[in-house]
Amino acid sequence: MTAKYLKLLIVILATGFTQTAWCQTDTLKLSFKDAEKLFINNNLSLLAQKYNVDASKAMIQQAKLWDNPVLSTDQNITDASKKYFNHANGNGQIFVQLSQLIQTAGKRGKQVRLATDDANIQQAQFDDLMRNLHYNLLLDFSQVATLADQSKVYKNEIASATNLVNAIDKSYQAGNSSLKDLIRLKALLFSLQNDLVENDRQLNDLQSELKTLLATRPDQFIAPQITFSNTDTPLDAAALAEQAKTFRGDYLVNKYGLTQSNDNLALQRALAVPDVTVGAAFDQHSSYANNYVGLQISVPLPLFNRNQGSIKSARLAVQSQEYTLKNSELQLTNDVYSAVNQYRLSQQLLNKNETDFYDKYDQLYTSMLKSFKERQIGLQEFIDFFDSYKETKLKILQQQLNLQKAIADINYAVGTTVVNPL
Repeated sequence: MTAKYLKLLIVILATGFTQTAWCQTDTLKLSFKDAEKLFINNNLSLLAQKYNVDASKAMIQQAKLWDNPVLSTDQNITDASKKYFNHANGNGQIFVQLSQLIQTAGKRGKQVRLATDDANIQQAQFDDLMRNLHYNLLLDFSQVATLADQSKVYKNEIASATNLVNAIDKSYQAGNSSLKDLIRLKALLFSLQNDLVENDRQLNDLQSELKTLLATRPDQFIAPQITFSNTDTPLDAAALAEQAKTFRGDYLVNKYGLTQSNDNLALQRALAVPDVTVGAAFDQHSSYANNYVGLQISVPLPLFNRNQGSIKSARLAVQSQEYTLKNSELQLTNDVYSAVNQYRLSQQLLNKNETDFYDKYDQLYTSMLKSFKERQIGLQEFIDFFDSYKETKLKILQQQLNLQKAIADINYAVGTTVVNPL
């Protein structure tokens, strides 16, 4: 029995270790197009806002409905005979009234237009939420890719520095190297290890944001797959600014807001026109003639309240919204021009000549490392080059990230994909 329990325990532990290792190494490789599909289908903020859009569209249907007719009655419960609801043989009294409110001055049509304006605003807010979240998605996706590449740079340098420390340590033990050189290399290794920890800490935070945007499992590591290519896309800032007026959700919210303010002003003016209530009444005994049937028409007299305050308030709201829309248009234009200029600057830093230089720099690093091991160059010269190489590699990655950010800024400023992300 003991042997059987021991075998069972080994199987359980082996299964547990396998599952733990799988959880820690489960990687989700995604291109940006794949990430976009997950984002559109899974993002909970988008799904919540979509219900608000549908709810506002339902209110258009509600605004089209007529007011319900009103039915009222008045009849005797008891009389002198102490009989309840005694209406036999012409006894008792029954009064029945049926009335219908008829709205005038096109109020119902104006309410439908207001509901339509609100639905358009909700849709524009949904589009603006999509624009903002899509911008965050591209930035987080690009930053995760950059930090992962930076982690590779640090790990490669740590591996090289570790080999050098081990070699110098053996040389020091043999009396062929100085303690100063050994300590200098160990300090370099310690600095690289600290940089790697800080880099991975930022990577962990961005992984959390990216998983929330994509609604993926928390135990997965998202590995962005980016193929860097520096393709210059010609951009016309003036044309893009006009295009942005069609796609930018925040601008459309203000545009539809102005339409809604004008429609509300029209409705408030219409509300000053009295509505008419038309009805019919049946009176069994209380009128001048038995079984009286009469036509009823009622109209409120607009002597004191002609909706003056609401009309003035609506007129001022229109003027306010006009300035808000102008400011939104100005902001939109400046955003587009700034994004286009930033994109051009990022393109200049990553032209073909610069890319060739970076490739040759990698070859030079391999040559310098070999020269140091063969004692053809000194420690100080090698460490200076080592630091310069690391900073250059990190700047390359930062410039690539800047280009991705410039692409994200253009698409964000216009409100649609103008330049495809890498």
